[in-house]
Amino acid sequence: MEQIIRIGLPIYFVLFFGIAFVLKSLFVAKRIGKNPLVLPKDDSAYGLIGLYFKLTMFGLLCYTIFYSFLPDSNSYLLPIKILENQNLKYVGIGIMIVGLIWTIIAQNHMKESWRIGIDTETKTKLITTGLFGISRNPIFLGMIVSLVGLFFLTPNTWTLLFMILGYVLIQIQIRLEEDFLIEQHGNEYLEYKEKVRRLV
Repeated sequence: MEQIIRIGLPIYFVLFFGIAFVLKSLFVAKRIGKNPLVLPKDDSAYGLIGLYFKLTMFGLLCYTIFYSFLPDSNSYLLPIKILENQNLKYVGIGIMIVGLIWTIIAQNHMKESWRIGIDTETKTKLITTGLFGISRNPIFLGMIVSLVGLFFLTPNTWTLLFMILGYVLIQIQIRLEEDFLIEQHGNEYLEYKEKVRRLV
């Protein structure tokens, strides 16, 4: 099982970031004629959240490489022994697969409105159908689910930290986006907000 995880984990993250972010970014960029990556690089609070998101993603990449290619280093990752059992690992695999599929479907439902960050220059269509009829933030929900799955699959202090940090950053980002969407879409978004929950 451990060998499968060490091989499968890098493949999973290549698929997750490759399909869900890189390919989607290229597709949307071609359709709208601009880069959908609009995270700010300034010294604002929003810029800081964007920086922490990037650092967290880089940390996940480093963790995956460390875990998969240095198998004797597991003790340095501070494993949580009480959660290390085969059944929980299978649960983790299942949750991660669901998170990946859910995220890809949600991004497809966003079509040309999909962005990484808040696009203040272009008015995008408010998407309220598909998975957005179940959750106002299905892509973020898929990311949270994937982080929970990673923690179940490799329960240690680092994946616990990634799960908590990812959740906190996503919650802050959601609220920043909500303020922007109220400003951009007004009553249309407020009515949608009343009908559909923030996550699930």
